[in-house]
Amino acid sequence: MDDENSHLTAGAAALLAESDERRIRAIRSRRWVLYPRAKQALDRLSLLLDHPRGTRMPSVAVYGDSGMGKTMIMKRFRDDHPPSFNSVTGTLRTPVLAMEMTSRPGERRFYAELLTLLGAPQRPRADIAQMEQAALRIMEAIGVQVLVIDEVHNILAGSYREQRIVLNTLRFLSNRLQISLVCFGVNDAREAIGGDVQLARRFEQFTLTRWSANEQFETLVASILRNTPLRRPSVLTPKSLRRILQITEGVTASIFHMINSLAVEAIENGHEQFTDEAVEKWHPEFDVEAAFA
Repeated sequence: MDDENSHLTAGAAALLAESDERRIRAIRSRRWVLYPRAKQALDRLSLLLDHPRGTRMPSVAVYGDSGMGKTMIMKRFRDDHPPSFNSVTGTLRTPVLAMEMTSRPGERRFYAELLTLLGAPQRPRADIAQMEQAALRIMEAIGVQVLVIDEVHNILAGSYREQRIVLNTLRFLSNRLQISLVCFGVNDAREAIGGDVQLARRFEQFTLTRWSANEQFETLVASILRNTPLRRPSVLTPKSLRRILQITEGVTASIFHMINSLAVEAIENGHEQFTDEAVEKWHPEFDVEAAFA
């Protein structure tokens, strides 16, 4: 990389050769930006794969408000540990299996979702015991070590009895297969997991709190800027950083949205950099959904 593009990562610098339209499209697309807090979460999750197998496997629960980057971290962890096929033995290994908790949880719906994810054919009249045994057999055969469950707070949508059954199911899977669990959810998920004391004790909690005016936030913004393909380097003053925090309320998805919007403006008006004036004038056109949740 030449000195002229030293303010960018190699991937972002490569995009400078593209048309403005392609660069804008790249900026608007969902992209992974590694920042210290996300790396800390990923490093902790990766340790689960190295833990010796046992009957009480350690697990991790990642909590945070909507838009704090939970799903992006989950997908990155899954993608960092993809399935592998051994052509010699003809076996498939899937160390990390990721699923989403169904909107109205129940034992049958949970196993149906799990079997669908595993690509297993399902008999319409199969009972829960048969579905359970099929899931266990396949998960053991493909070597699942970590079961990741996104939107775990959906457990609370069920009745008290349904909540207990689903939590018992998670504990059973962890015990029988000697696998770790990783659960992602909003802060209400603490209540969901807390419904089973034995299960809750196995979880280390990792909370994605909203950003505040500190060095970590400055590092996040710097990481995003380095991954944003603008031709000129940007230096934001503390006043601009405070305004970004004020407008976004410290929500990761909103921070990405604001910076991406400013980047598109910078390309369209030819400035090719962020300016304090642009930050001061910027206002959201609508309430940002948690696109990077």
